[in-house]
Amino acid sequence: MYSIGQVAEMFGLPISTLRYYDKQGLFPNMERVSGIRKFGDTEIEALRVIECLKKAGMEIKDIRKFMDWCVEGPSTYPQRKELFETQKAQMEEEIARMNHTLDMLKFKCWYYEQAIRDGNEEKIAAMIPDELPDDIRVIYDSSHKK
Repeated sequence: MYSIGQVAEMFGLPISTLRYYDKQGLFPNMERVSGIRKFGDTEIEALRVIECLKKAGMEIKDIRKFMDWCVEGPSTYPQRKELFETQKAQMEEEIARMNHTLDMLKFKCWYYEQAIRDGNEEKIAAMIPDELPDDIRVIYDSSHKK
């Protein structure tokens, strides 16, 4: 069993966040000793899932719904699976958007490295898009697709 302070340190969270999660019902079976919260393995695993879902953009009210489904038991497996499938799809879309942005940054770093070396942009401009080196062409194409 862990104290709230130990768990806060483990996860890099403020104690107030853990208290908030508890008040929102995200730790439905948390043990208390003389009113003091005690975090067991179940709460630690729940917190890992909560933090994952938060990072995936899910709101606390929806995380609460998931936790309620967990308490309800196996009949809610399909809803839980659908929730994770939806969050996974959203995360994959976000990663694709971020990769698009990253490719633009990579291309522009290469572009200005060449411009600095050449002292101007004329040679580079003449290379776009068909005469770019293969590896640069790949990131150029990725960064310029809609």
